[in-house]
Parts: sequence; C-alpha cells; structure tokens
Amino acid sequence: MINHVHHAHLFASNIGTSLKFYQEMFGGEILADLEMAGSRNVFLAVGKGKLHFYEQPPGDEGRGAIHHIGIQTDNLEALVAHMKSKGVPFRKEISDFGFWKYVMAPAPDNVLLELFQIVLEKLPEGNMEKLKRISLF
Repeated sequence: MINHVHHAHLFASNIGTSLKFYQEMFGGEILADLEMAGSRNVFLAVGKGKLHFYEQPPGDEGRGAIHHIGIQTDNLEALVAHMKSKGVPFRKEISDFGFWKYVMAPAPDNVLLELFQIVLEKLPEGNMEKLKRISLF
C-alpha cells in the first residue's frame, strides 16, 4: 500500500484573493476549477504539493487543528524578498539552524505558512537516506 498527503483543504472567504496570493507568491497553477457540493472548488498545484480551496468563509477565525502549511523552497532569501516586495508582512527574520532555515508568513484567511529551505549538505550525521527524504528536492 502506498500513502501520501494529497492536499490541504482551505476555506476561502475570497477565493480570487487566495488564488492570486498562492499564484503570485509561489507560482501556483490551477489544475481544476469546478462546482462541487454547492460551491466553487479549485485545486492548485504548488510544486509537487496541492491545495484545495473551497469558496466559503472559514467558520472559525482560528486555525482549528491546523497550525501551518509548510512550503519548501530552494532559495528562502529570494522568496522572502519577493513576498516583501508584494507587501507581505513578516514578524520575524529567517531562523537558520544550519540544515533547516525557516520563517513564518501570513496568508489570506488567517492561514499561517512556514516557508523553509533544507540545506542537504548540512544535514546532521546519521541515516542520511532517511533524512534526505524530508526534502522534496
């Protein structure tokens, strides 16, 4: 049996704003835009991962059981600079742990993003094959 995470499902109070954000910030590509269960549903690819947007405002202004969505990049500094140029506010600078660099960023509808970069050359010693599987690159 093969299992993998297929998508994160996000409510969108303004689906156009949400789609534009993920397209402009991360190069998102719409894979499907259709009517299901009485609402517009859009599947958006971001690299190898997918987001599923449901055109309906979040029922809870908090994040419920979801803390954040992790988005891996191969150039964190460039991504942060791009997002800042588009007006995305960052509360903190990039945290650098050698093999893992990250920063948290806001997205529409109170979604919290973890933007991160894995530096394979700096992975801690140990079972390198398993550790390398953390990365999508």
